[in-house]
Amino acid sequence: MQANRSVLLAALAFTIAGCNGGEDPGRVVGELASDRIELTAEVAEPITEIAVDEGVEVSAGTPLVYQDAERARARLSEAEAALAQATARLDELVRGPRREQIDAARANLDGAERDLVFRQAEFERAREVHARELASPESLDRARALLDSAEANVDLRHAQLQEMLAGTTVEELAQAENAVRQAAARRDSTLVDVDRHTIRAPTDGITDVRLFELGERPNPGQPIMVMLGGRQPFARVYVPESMRVRVSTGLAARVYVDGLDEAIDGRVRWVAAEAAFTPYFALTERDRSRLSFVAKVDLVGVEERLPDGVPVEVEFLFGSQ
Repeated sequence: MQANRSVLLAALAFTIAGCNGGEDPGRVVGELASDRIELTAEVAEPITEIAVDEGVEVSAGTPLVYQDAERARARLSEAEAALAQATARLDELVRGPRREQIDAARANLDGAERDLVFRQAEFERAREVHARELASPESLDRARALLDSAEANVDLRHAQLQEMLAGTTVEELAQAENAVRQAAARRDSTLVDVDRHTIRAPTDGITDVRLFELGERPNPGQPIMVMLGGRQPFARVYVPESMRVRVSTGLAARVYVDGLDEAIDGRVRWVAAEAAFTPYFALTERDRSRLSFVAKVDLVGVEERLPDGVPVEVEFLFGSQ
């Protein structure tokens, strides 16, 4: 429907250009239009609430459609728990070993040293008995093995105590800090995922068409709603080829809207670089006169938003730049 209307307006522009008999009054025709914004789904979840009806004026950030976010909230809880765990581990390393842990390490070392003294005495007795040929070589080997194990245990307990007394290393703290940052990044990413289940207005405008209903499940990338952007539509007009060289961005204009007695001030926002509907290459001079270029003319100083689709005529004020 929109394409058919554009074709008709372009044809009307050609007709007006032809009826002027080569004269250039600086007037073109078109209609009021707005930028169409398609709001797409990012997740394949059912729609749980439609907050705004069609044709309602909304401001940027207004929630329009809600999708089920239970799965995303569960992932958010998991990410927050992982962040809390990493933060607690970092706090533990910053604080260092508790006094109770150090006392326990000292007690373990003391017990290992007492066991070493006992194993040394046993080994001496086993060696004397073996020297008298009253014990087998195997018993002496067992006593020696137990003595070696006791010595190794003393070394281990002593190293553990020294580790606690030295505290946390710089490398351990760096690893823990990076783990906290990683967990926080995952939490932030999950927060974004939860927020993406709510479709919001990206700019001020009007909700035009709703493409899904309550309970339906759109696929990721499918449009859910179409908005008409901006607080005021612009005039989309068709500039004939003979006038194109004089129409540029910033040119002042007067916009005559059907149904309004007074003309509205306007200013050219944009002019297409390529002609619309008619190929521009290999054309005769007569054919080139039928070319038209789409232009957008912003309305200046209009308080109340005008409806899209209303026909307009635009008079360019050449020499006003």
